[in-house]
Amino acid sequence: MNNINIAAPTMGKEEKEAVLAVLDSGQIAQGAVTKKFEERFAAYCGIKFAVATTSGTTALQAALMAHGIGAGDEVITSAFTFIATANTILGTGAKPVFADIDETTFNLDPQLVAAKITPRTKAIMPVHLYGLPCDMAALNALAQKHNLVIIEDAAQAVGAEIDGRKAGAFGTGCFSFYATKNLTTAEGGMITTNDATLAQKLQMIRQHGMRQRYLHETLGFNFRMTDIQAAIGVAQLDKLEAMTAKRIANANFFSKELSATVRVPVVPPGYRHVYHQYTIRVRGDRDQIVEQLKERGIGAGIYYPIPIHQQPFYWQMGFRDTLPVSEMLAKQVISLPVHPALSQADLERIIREVRALCST
Repeated sequence: MNNINIAAPTMGKEEKEAVLAVLDSGQIAQGAVTKKFEERFAAYCGIKFAVATTSGTTALQAALMAHGIGAGDEVITSAFTFIATANTILGTGAKPVFADIDETTFNLDPQLVAAKITPRTKAIMPVHLYGLPCDMAALNALAQKHNLVIIEDAAQAVGAEIDGRKAGAFGTGCFSFYATKNLTTAEGGMITTNDATLAQKLQMIRQHGMRQRYLHETLGFNFRMTDIQAAIGVAQLDKLEAMTAKRIANANFFSKELSATVRVPVVPPGYRHVYHQYTIRVRGDRDQIVEQLKERGIGAGIYYPIPIHQQPFYWQMGFRDTLPVSEMLAKQVISLPVHPALSQADLERIIREVRALCST
């Protein structure tokens, strides 16, 4: 039988034609197509401004820099995520402070975030893990009470919503368009904001601190997206809602068929989960189950097997956090293929194999 991959980027003639048009134009670096992508993406998110970058990582780094976060500051975030979230905080000279998560949503627990706030806290960086938004009402209330910045790590959550409001519209939003993301430009990122002054700072940071050529007003780097990438992004935006609807339909089918066998994702009322990953919790030897699924041609994955605070680099730096929920979930989670390219036969085969391996 054919292998079912954990991810399958959806590319068609529209993306190819858009890239060829850019190549034929001779303007392949950041230009008019990138601006068009920014404007389209901002409109999609219901936001005034969007600033394209080279990756989700540089989006986070630029957002932190634009908010003036640096040495001596603390940023509260999750340890149950990809390491870029915390590394960008370290990269500014600030300190990541890890709060534990809710075991049903995999996202930051606002009460535990509140307990981590100190006079040095400058920002909260919620991670909308696997495509489900965090409890932004509670986190924004904390931010307002303590005069903190909200920087959303929405790398996995393009199109996710709470009561119709999109991820990236609750603070300064940071998105990734890596190859396996729900919307891809192969590599790339985006920052969303309603603040015109902040948007201008972001534009300068991604262009070596320049507002006009060769006049450097602030520290900046080359975080520019190319028009080649942006052309793919514009074409992908046209397909995003259809691709998202297919992910949600696939996930709903899984949840219906697997809820008696494993612990399936929880979606709070009013939330739109966009299922960058469809992540279940299993009993027994998780690693063995994943290997057996792969042997049967099911491309299961583990995101993330070692929380950030237990990574060797962070251990060497002296991080000694105890995060029991993050540590427990890191040993239980398995992500199943949920992408739009799956056929009904693929879905049924995944369900059959998961039931066979997890029902005992």
